[in-house]
Amino acid sequence: MGEPITWRPDGVPRSERFDDIYHTETGALAQSRHVFLAGCGLPAAWAHQPQWLILETGFGFGFNFLTTLQAWLADPARPRMLHFVSIEAHPVGTEDLLRAASAYPELADLARMLAAQWVELLPGFHRMSFEGGHVLLTLCIGDVQAMLRAQRFEADSVFLDGFSPDRNPAMWSPETLKAVSRFARRGTGIATWTIARAVRDALTQCGFQVKKAPGLPPKRDCLRGTFDPAWTPRRRTPAAERAVPGRCAVIGAGLAGAAVATSLARRGWQVDVFDKAHHAAAGASGLPVGMLAPHVSSDDALLSRLTRAGIRATWQQLETLLSEGSDWCASGVLERRPDGDVRVPPGWYADGPNLSWPASASQVDRIRLPENAPALWHRRAGWVRPHALVAAWLESPGVHLHTGCEVERIGPSMAGWCLFGANDRLLREADRVVIAAGFESGRFIASLPLQPVRGQVEWGTVPPGATLPTTPVNGDGHLIAGVPYGDDLLWLTGATFDRDSVDVAPRRDDTDANRERLARLHPAAASALAASFEANAPWTGVRCASADRRPLVGPVPGPPGLWACTALGSRGLSFAALCAELLAAQWHAEPLPLPATLARALDTRRMN
Repeated sequence: MGEPITWRPDGVPRSERFDDIYHTETGALAQSRHVFLAGCGLPAAWAHQPQWLILETGFGFGFNFLTTLQAWLADPARPRMLHFVSIEAHPVGTEDLLRAASAYPELADLARMLAAQWVELLPGFHRMSFEGGHVLLTLCIGDVQAMLRAQRFEADSVFLDGFSPDRNPAMWSPETLKAVSRFARRGTGIATWTIARAVRDALTQCGFQVKKAPGLPPKRDCLRGTFDPAWTPRRRTPAAERAVPGRCAVIGAGLAGAAVATSLARRGWQVDVFDKAHHAAAGASGLPVGMLAPHVSSDDALLSRLTRAGIRATWQQLETLLSEGSDWCASGVLERRPDGDVRVPPGWYADGPNLSWPASASQVDRIRLPENAPALWHRRAGWVRPHALVAAWLESPGVHLHTGCEVERIGPSMAGWCLFGANDRLLREADRVVIAAGFESGRFIASLPLQPVRGQVEWGTVPPGATLPTTPVNGDGHLIAGVPYGDDLLWLTGATFDRDSVDVAPRRDDTDANRERLARLHPAAASALAASFEANAPWTGVRCASADRRPLVGPVPGPPGLWACTALGSRGLSFAALCAELLAAQWHAEPLPLPATLARALDTRRMN
């Protein structure tokens, strides 16, 4: 479901809430090209730029985004990265989105790409990725002023496209336009279809030089301008702080390091990834199969919002890079709640944009759990082979993997940083270094409070005749079964949490603990696998956690150019892609994939 839409006989959509049409009768595509792209001098203005950042108020059916994406695709001089940030308080439904685009066959494929990611549009930020991550749409759902406060970047172009000022005055208020002006640098272009005197006056007072231009019939005029205030504006991100792609070294070839490497390579960096093991994903990221599922709390706590954003980022990578059914599976996950608490945040409902909801009796029964077992059903969840995702990320153009190559120490140099191996042999000089070595990150960044957390799981092939749920189950521990493994099927259950331990030798006590945990989680599976616990060797790994159990992403105290992306804990699959994009956005002064408050919750500097 989405915002209620009335479709007029001529095919023009009308908002019931604002009693106004979404675009001119001449057509949405023509309006986007004439008023907004031409109004900001696009695509000519972005020619040969490394990136272009667009801020829009009023996403509607996404025609401005789709038309901008179409122009970017057709332009051989296009920027390497295109960011489109749009604010929308009342998103339309998927069916209406596609219906609106169906009037323009040239946009059909792009609209279907957008619709495929048009899910779980709860209040907050939603990052959508297109064209291999070179085009990023950040859709901000909520009140326009609140969303503007939550984001920080300097826009190259601004599209003002809300409903008319007399129908939706908050979108065009002096306070809103002042907030928009804070995203402008000198020369930022601005365009809108309205020429209302109050809007023109407010923009002028905010430092925009605006003028009327020929409009698109039936409108006689539209408005165009640039930010050129009489005063010296305070820049949000001085140009000197924006990184120029060069050579970066990443220490660690697990989920965190591989995700950072591909995000930076996408932006033009040459990235060397070093790992002392003889293959990638040799540490905690080498788990045979992992579960990807959100955290849900009745108050929509910080961890809940972070995991939703993280899973969205990871999900797009899985769909793009891996083979579903062998490398990963969008199976959904059933989460048992032994305490009986299946409450969800206020405002969620069964067929709403939230993709988690109390499990039905039939869902519980299908997984062969005891009758009426309290549980949540997560639709956007499943299992993943972490090593497959790591391998795909490390195959990105511009990424160079060095295995069996231990970095003993790092040190600043005149050009940036030097990495040294055994006998003080120089391994690489780099402009910047990212530490993503899990619990071993502490060897390079002792100032951060990192804690190793040993974990043991039990796993093996499904015994002949055993019937196990093919949908993953979690709660007190987890169970994943039915994963292709050669000619057999794999099962895995666990895991233990032993803080401050780096001993990876299997422990009998942990095997017994995992057996007991599975008996509570899924009694039938525990019975079917009783003999398998004795016949198979456990898998162990050491996670890395921070003092507050949240990832650490950001600069490290000391000489500039040293950064960390570590402490992903037991949620590496949920956090790796998100943290990597957050780091890359900070380097390049891009729009953040998270609201500023959530980004700060992951920043290394919170520990200072």
